[in-house]
Formats: sequence, structure tokens, C-alpha cells
Amino acid sequence: MGFAARLDDFGRPAWIALTVLGFIFCWPVGLAVLAFTAWSGRMGCGHSSERWQERTERWREHVRDHAQRRAERWARRHQERYSSGNRAFDEYRADTLRRLEEEQREFLDFLERLRMAKDKAEFDEFLSDRRRRASEGPEPASPPA
Repeated sequence: MGFAARLDDFGRPAWIALTVLGFIFCWPVGLAVLAFTAWSGRMGCGHSSERWQERTERWREHVRDHAQRRAERWARRHQERYSSGNRAFDEYRADTLRRLEEEQREFLDFLERLRMAKDKAEFDEFLSDRRRRASEGPEPASPPA
């Protein structure tokens, strides 16, 4: 049984005590234990990875929307301030910028769909491999030498 498994038997207080002792005796060790407990989910307070993914996706959407609104405000402000004096050119420039922004949104959506397809393909491959191993049955134990 490994060290982490033994500490898991004692639960969260053991990990907290190890982190505190690590900081007291050698701060890099305490920092490493803290990073390990956070990364491994031992201090997750019951957060499932699915909830974490949902929160991450909401945050990405928030950042993307904020960046888009900011870019639109910047474009409106600079379009009015930096008029060329030629209304035909200004309209052409505005239409081109709108078209480019739409293409950028479509491209970002395409990238998101591509990521989702890749994740789904990897997951489907994992499931088929798991089913294949389950249908083959358990590996026969080799006789002791």
C-alpha cells in the first residue's frame, strides 16, 4: 500500500496535517503536497469532474462573450473617431469588419465542435477497448516460478 493510500485511509485531516508540517519544516515540500492534494482532488470538497468541466465551459463562454463585446465597443468607438471622410469606404470597411468578425465566430465554433468530436472519438475508443477486454475475460494467472 502506498503512502498516499495510507493517508487516504485517515482522510482529509491527514492531508491537511501533512501539508502544514511540510510548510513548517520545508516550504517547498508543503507547496508540493498542497499542489498534489489540489490536483488529485483529495481536497475537492465533493466537486465532480463533470461539474468542474461545466464551470470551465461557462467561464470560457463568459471570457469569449466579454472579449467579443469589448472588441465591438472598440470597433464602434474607433470607427466613429477615425472616419476617412469617404462614406462609401467607411461602409465597405464596416461591412468587411462585420464579415471578418462573423467568420471569426464561425471559426471558433468550428474549433469547439472539432474539440468535442475529438473528445468523443477518444471516449468511444476507450469504451470499445474496455468492452473488448471485458468480453475476452480475465487474464489467466501465470504460475509462480
